[in-house]
Amino acid sequence: MTTIRLGIALLIAVCICLGAAGVGSLLTSPSLGSWYASLAKPRWTPPNWVFAPVWTTLYLCMAVAAWCVWRNQGFRFPLVLFLIQLGLNVLWSGLFFALRRPGAAVLEVVFLWAAIFATDVAFWPVSRVAGALMLPYLVWVTFASGLNAAVWKMNP
Repeated sequence: MTTIRLGIALLIAVCICLGAAGVGSLLTSPSLGSWYASLAKPRWTPPNWVFAPVWTTLYLCMAVAAWCVWRNQGFRFPLVLFLIQLGLNVLWSGLFFALRRPGAAVLEVVFLWAAIFATDVAFWPVSRVAGALMLPYLVWVTFASGLNAAVWKMNP
């Protein structure tokens, strides 16, 4: 495979992941200053400025992970799982922030977490690097799931 083709494939993976991030941000931003700021949150909620750099890093890691898998076996089932979890990621932002439905988001994040886990399991045999790059995302979504549940409980 040529270096140019590999570079283009990496650029496509980054654009797909950052595109999902952009859609998620569009769904999130209108509710941050008003609705989200007014919610009761647990003491362990990170400050708002933490979320953008963490998510940016995670989306870039996801892009490189997807690229590693594509490089090793092309577009097959593990990348289908990857796209499913990416779609569920965007859906969570829509449910929690755009629709302001933390309870629905708690239910949806269970499916998101399972899809990330399944993607990571599918990535490991193809590329250990890809599997490792997905682990911080799984950890962060585990944390975010707890935060989502706490916010839902604190704001009936």
